[in-house]
Order: sequence, then C-alpha cells, then structure tokens
Amino acid sequence: MGPAGVQRCTAPAPASSSGRRQHAVVTDLLLLTRDLVAFPSESHREGAFVDWIAEQLAPISSLEVERVGDNLIARTTGSASTRVLLAGHTDTVPANGNAVPRIEGDTLWGLGSTDMKAGLAVMLELARTVTDPAVEVTYVFYAAEEVAAVHNGLGHLFRDRPDLLAADVALLGEPTDATIEAGCQGTMRLKATLHGARAHTARPWMGRNAIHRLGRVLAAVEAVPERRPVIDGCEFREALQAVAVTGGVAGNVIPDLATVTLNHRFAPDRTPEEAEAAVRSVIEPFLEDGDALEVVDLAPAAAPSLDHPVLQALVRRNDLPVRAKLGWTDVARFASHGIPATNFGPGDATIAHMADERVDRAPIERCYAALAELLATGV
Repeated sequence: MGPAGVQRCTAPAPASSSGRRQHAVVTDLLLLTRDLVAFPSESHREGAFVDWIAEQLAPISSLEVERVGDNLIARTTGSASTRVLLAGHTDTVPANGNAVPRIEGDTLWGLGSTDMKAGLAVMLELARTVTDPAVEVTYVFYAAEEVAAVHNGLGHLFRDRPDLLAADVALLGEPTDATIEAGCQGTMRLKATLHGARAHTARPWMGRNAIHRLGRVLAAVEAVPERRPVIDGCEFREALQAVAVTGGVAGNVIPDLATVTLNHRFAPDRTPEEAEAAVRSVIEPFLEDGDALEVVDLAPAAAPSLDHPVLQALVRRNDLPVRAKLGWTDVARFASHGIPATNFGPGDATIAHMADERVDRAPIERCYAALAELLATGV
C-alpha cells in the first residue's frame, strides 16, 4: 500500500533554458514528505518503497528508468554537455516510536523525515516538474546507506553498473538544512592490542597488567591536539577518539590482554595512508613486541570541489552558506570515482535517527527552488 494522494498548490515553476515553464502546479512538499515517511523502508526492507517510486517515475516520458536490485536510476537522455546527478538513499534506521508521521504547523515529525525522505521528496518533485532541463539529469534512489558499507547501494552500482552513475557533478541530498556542506571527512577504525602477563591480584608484581598499559595509550589519545585545516575556505575538524575497550579475565586475575578501538576522522587534505601514519605516531611509542595496531575499517575523505561550475552556480545564485561536512557521506564514493560532489539537502543532520526526528517546510522548499532553477537554466 503506497502513500496517500499528495496535495498540490498552484505556483510558478522555473523556466527552462528555452524560456518554457516546466509545470504550473507544484506539490506541497511537506505533505509529500509526510507520505514518504508513512511508507516504511527500514534498511534491507526498501523493496516496496522503491516499487512505489518507480511507479511515480514511469509516466515521465523524459526519463529512462532502470532498477538494479533495490536501487532505482532515472536518467534524461538528451544532448546537453553537462550531466548533474542527484542521489538519495531510500532506507531508514529502525523505528523508535516515530513510525507514524505527524504535522504541526510547518513541522513534520517522523522516522526518516530529515534523513532523508525530505530529500527524496525534493528529487521526486524535480523529476516531475523539470521535464525540459538545460542539463542532463540522473536521479539515483539507492538502498542500504544506514547499514554496513558492504551493503551500500551506491557501492554496488559503482561496482556493477558504473555507466548509470556517469556524471560531471553530483549532489547528495543528505540533510544540511539547505546549506552546502562541502566534501566530507574520512573515517577509519583502528584496533590496538596490548599484552601483559597473568597473575593473582594478591601478587600483581608477578604479572603485568595489560589494562594498566592501555591507560597510557588512552592518555596519549586524549592529549592529541585538534587539527583544523581549512580547505577551499571550509574548516574541517579532525578527531581521534577511543570508542571501545576490552580486557579482563576474572575478578582476581591480572589481565594479560587489553584492546582499544579508535575512530579517527580525518580531513580531505590527508590520504588514508597519511591519516593512518598520524595515528600510528601517537600509539606506536607505547607498543612492544607482540602488540599490534591494525586498521579494521576505512572510508576515504572527499575534497570540497567547490570550484566546479555547477556548484559555483548553485552557491552564487542562491547565496548559500558553505561549511565543511565533518561526518562521512557518500560524496566520498563519487569523489573516489573522479566525480566532484557535495552535500545539499533539507533537514537537520544533528537530529537524524532520534526519536523526535523532524523537518521544517522552509528548507525543503528552499532546496527544491534552488535545484529546480539550476536544472532548468544550467550554469
């Protein structure tokens, strides 16, 4: 069962490069977002939701629609020299008492409202209304962003159907409150393992406490000064944090093994190899023979790429604030394939996944207006 019929209001749509209006009727985007929120699409269970999106796109004659698993790609096939790709993930985290959406005034509460069904609503309305774009457009609705990277729909598409993702520039509809959050920081997890020797706690001098050794590592991590590089005018803030510790045998045994898992968020002026070397310079002075420090997970950073003409036009025409994306997003996947990308979508990322997740009308409409003008008129 799909979303309820959306309400529409009369409003002028943007003109195309030829001066033609795209459509004279624009959807109430807050109500459309509500209907998308009402359609459950928890990670690995997006299929029915993707079916519905495909049904909405099928009547649009300007688009070629193709489904790859639970990933849906809709593309124009004209002869414009520039192709803009708009991407958004269809999945949400599990519900937390917020599966049923509600609207109060101009605010919508509900699971996935900000992350990122408001962004999907913008994409759907752009596909419906901007039917004669001045640029070629690719809309990518992809699955499994909220779970382990091995399941990520964009990753699968880049591996299996990179032809569908070919573009000159990409805009990811992650929640940025209708501002530009440029690039993204890289992230890596490392595991440090330190050894000791078991002994009875009544005779600790006969052993060596691995947890006590770990304490010196934690103190060194805490003392690392924050690094704030500025790239293309965007200030990034690196971080190194301990996120998990293990150790201990029994209440009367000196532990002979302890581990700490570290998460490092690194700016895009460092390669993953340089970021790893920086962490090793902090940890390795405390390691001895038999100890280990290994990278267990890694996702590279993405540069802001704000010098691309499409992104310059988007920022300039709408006087958009620009800041660095401190978290990791799928813009890094595009950047790693040579496609400049940035984050631009409605919603507040700081309340994503919370029980009171919500989105306001204004940023949804600002995102739609900015993107509709960009697609309709080009650079």
